[in-house]
Amino acid sequence: MSIQTLLPFLSTVIMVIFTVSVLERYLVRRKLHFLFWGIGLAMFGAGSFAEAYFASVGWSGPVFFAWYLFGAALNAGWIGHGTMLLLARRRWVHIFTVLLLLGSVAAAIGMLSIMPKLNAASFNAALPISEQYRTIMPKISDGAWVRLTTPFFNIYGLVTLVGGALWSAWLFLRKQVLPNRVVGNVLIAIGALLIGAASTATRLGSGQYLYLGELAAAVLMFTGFRTASAPATEAERLAAAAQPA
Repeated sequence: MSIQTLLPFLSTVIMVIFTVSVLERYLVRRKLHFLFWGIGLAMFGAGSFAEAYFASVGWSGPVFFAWYLFGAALNAGWIGHGTMLLLARRRWVHIFTVLLLLGSVAAAIGMLSIMPKLNAASFNAALPISEQYRTIMPKISDGAWVRLTTPFFNIYGLVTLVGGALWSAWLFLRKQVLPNRVVGNVLIAIGALLIGAASTATRLGSGQYLYLGELAAAVLMFTGFRTASAPATEAERLAAAAQPA
């Protein structure tokens, strides 16, 4: 198994476990942020699976559709919006929910519109898909306006996820309670920054770092989630309860 197959395969396994853990919490607690996190993580996993598929099997139009729409475009926005729903419990947040849903539908329509225009003949199984997708997809001027949507989803996701995680870590640190949540949120923020950096490098023409960045981000975010959600000890619960709201 080549390294460009192994890395996304490992990322996929981690994201499947991560997604199941989050969606199980949604089924128990019925909190909307868990649902958006779970869907976003499933999208992340779909993108990683597509990368492993391209490296081990070969070209597939539907797999490319899933890789770009879910892996390159939507997942960061959905994960970040889950954090927004958790931290900003205001009515105006629902406007962002509607905008995210409409934007996701528009991106899907944009992808469908360019599928007949893909240059599948240029696909090279020896190269990561992240290094050659530009030659496969048509230019923006040729109708691939979906490429204009990815910065919006990714910037929104990065700002909300990293900002939300660091804000939560700061609150717990300032109150000096639940240290596991401080550590967990910092790990989540670092993981999100890593995948953001790898994605930016890909857009600048250095796609060889994407798979490693995805794996590191998956490990860090899953570890951070597990750490932050670990049950508090009795002493930690009493200390948290004693803090002013």
